Amino acid sequence: MSKEEDVIINRVAQSKLVTFNLEDYYPTGKRILFDISEWLYEGLILREKEFREAVEGHDWSQYTGTYVALTCKTDAIVPGWAYMLLTVKLSAFAKKVIQGSLEVLETSLYQSVLENLDISEFQDKMVIVKGCSNKPVPLSAYLLITQQLQPIVKSLMYGEACSSVPLFKRK
Repeated sequence: MSKEEDVIINRVAQSKLVTFNLEDYYPTGKRILFDISEWLYEGLILREKEFREAVEGHDWSQYTGTYVALTCKTDAIVPGWAYMLLTVKLSAFAKKVIQGSLEVLETSLYQSVLENLDISEFQDKMVIVKGCSNKPVPLSAYLLITQQLQPIVKSLMYGEACSSVPLFKRK
């Protein structure tokens, strides 16, 4: 065997593929699911006076720098103003407040980040959107970045360089 045959060539490292990792854009900060059913009579009925008293007596400063998802885990019919009142109180402390689940919160956070992202560096490149992540990247973030990258990239793939799934190739 010659010396040239002994050399292992890393074709992945030599390729012109560019990896886009959604995890790199994960907004740091604590996520909180705030269940308002605890402030409802028997978890189902919103009594305005008692609800307002609970709101006024609550320590809102504990939500400083957090992301909050307001939800109601029971089948109660909650008027919109209740969520609005909580948002008024939370807005002084929390980074973001939404109504919904933690997944809806993650979707909202990624939407804000990705819609304001300069993706011009991916123009005419072969891009792989990294598939595995250690952080809770919602499926909707993959869909959003696909919509943003497709018009500008040469090709779009999903996964890892060694085992990617082709999604789009400009003709």
